[in-house]
Amino acid sequence: MTGPVLAAIRDALHDLPTPPLRGVLWRSLGLTLAIVAVIWAIGTRLISGFAGDLAGAHPIDVPYFVTIVGWLAGLLSGGVLLVAAAFLIAPITTAVAGIFLDDVAEATERGRYPGEAPGRPMPWRESLGQALRFTGLSLAVNLVCLAVALIPGVGLVAFWVGNGWLIGREYFAFAARRMLDRPAAQRLAAAHSGAAFLAGLAAAAVLSIPIVNLATPLFATVTMVHLVKRLSGSRPVAGTVPQARQ
Repeated sequence: MTGPVLAAIRDALHDLPTPPLRGVLWRSLGLTLAIVAVIWAIGTRLISGFAGDLAGAHPIDVPYFVTIVGWLAGLLSGGVLLVAAAFLIAPITTAVAGIFLDDVAEATERGRYPGEAPGRPMPWRESLGQALRFTGLSLAVNLVCLAVALIPGVGLVAFWVGNGWLIGREYFAFAARRMLDRPAAQRLAAAHSGAAFLAGLAAAAVLSIPIVNLATPLFATVTMVHLVKRLSGSRPVAGTVPQARQ
């Protein structure tokens, strides 16, 4: 089981910096950073404003009391949002990357498997439903991880296991569904849930690295495309000879 997983991870690390994926990577990163910046600005401003209003309503005879409270609230809110962002970056990047996943999968399939039939995007209703479900589950899982973050030795493990399970399940299902009909994709996912979880753990490890974690959905997508290709067998285009997989 580990052989195909390690090979898929190796291929994904090789593919991400290549030109077909580089442009998608930068677009995804730019949009994600813009959303995070907006959330950060609104969050700190709201908390600082609330603290300033509270201090103004209950003044203490200290010079510049309201100003000091507002400054401290801004500093504290920045720290709180920094911790929260570490756990909530997963649903944010998931929501953003959903726009680009089919492009990433198609570029990987065409670049690495030119002799095989390319995958097909899921019907838009099914794709939208999966994206909404995944974003909701990601938000729920990471809120739970955030809640247990202060328990020594538990927070990081919960983060890895929770996100590894979720990423493995959802991204494997996405890659399999591009290549197979729904029943066949479900059977493949059920038969190789352990391999999908291991690949998901690798993506969760990437997710725990600041800055690098912004590329997690793209890394997970490319990894799962390679993994599904290895586990589902060759689908050569008529008149071509499929390339051997190492």
